[in-house]
Amino acid sequence: MSDNAIEITGLKKTYAATKKAPPKDALKGIDLVIPRGSIFGLLGPNGAGKSTLINILAGLVTKTAGSVKIWGFDQDVNPRQSRAAIGIMPQEPNLDPFFTPGGSLEVQAGLYGVPRSQRRTDEILELIGLSDKRDAYARSLSGGMRRRLLLGKALVHSPQILVLDEPTAGVDIELRNQLWANVRKLNEDGMTIILTTHYLEEAQEMCDEIAIINNGEKIVQDSTANLLSRLDSKTLAITPTSDSILPDLPDAITGSVSTDGTLRFTYSAKAISADQILHIVKDAGITIADIRSEEADLEDVFLALTKSD
Repeated sequence: MSDNAIEITGLKKTYAATKKAPPKDALKGIDLVIPRGSIFGLLGPNGAGKSTLINILAGLVTKTAGSVKIWGFDQDVNPRQSRAAIGIMPQEPNLDPFFTPGGSLEVQAGLYGVPRSQRRTDEILELIGLSDKRDAYARSLSGGMRRRLLLGKALVHSPQILVLDEPTAGVDIELRNQLWANVRKLNEDGMTIILTTHYLEEAQEMCDEIAIINNGEKIVQDSTANLLSRLDSKTLAITPTSDSILPDLPDAITGSVSTDGTLRFTYSAKAISADQILHIVKDAGITIADIRSEEADLEDVFLALTKSD
């Protein structure tokens, strides 16, 4: 058995031409390996191909070329086993308003062929915090509760892999924290998590490894720590004891003054050291009240890798 939860090789998807649009290559030969037990981030700008890739994993879209293995099962050879190994929490709610949470989970489990004796409806309702809403109609649930119910539906068949497609888009901070607490618990219990999100700080905090795709192509896959180390740009923020102007700076340093009077010096760590900047500041007669260093974050890396040439 492979150590990888998902193995994708040469994945292509071309949408046929329509009267209004020419053929579109949504995926252009993507190779992707997702380790078992990881929290994996799949990032990219709108239209990058993330949704197409997820829909192929879910069996909702037919690929044009390439191979997909889910939990060791080739999607073309063992479609039922590969589909049973993965659960998808979609971005958009798709709940029947006349079903209760308990009823929704029971029906979903039945669709996956889970015997009644093996269904975990009450356990899942407890996990997602909807035990007290077990018999309430879905139409009466708040938006946050509906999101949690979507997570529950993705778990009814005990998948080894859980895909979260923009799970916290438009939700409040409390619900976001609840969701991530649930996700961490599932991951600690051995479940592989695949996350797509536009909140890059979430990916930076949650993900062990990240792949960034753009225009249907994978442009990078690496550990989160290695991605963050790719940019050696740093910023030294200095608060002077009194109003000060920027001193003369060499080409290797870019300076600016914030509205609160903080002097900010952005520089390449390979070209110059923080100590050299401090000497420049002191030689200019600026007295320092406070100082802090700011490292590049995932948003900086994302923008650098996806910007147009």
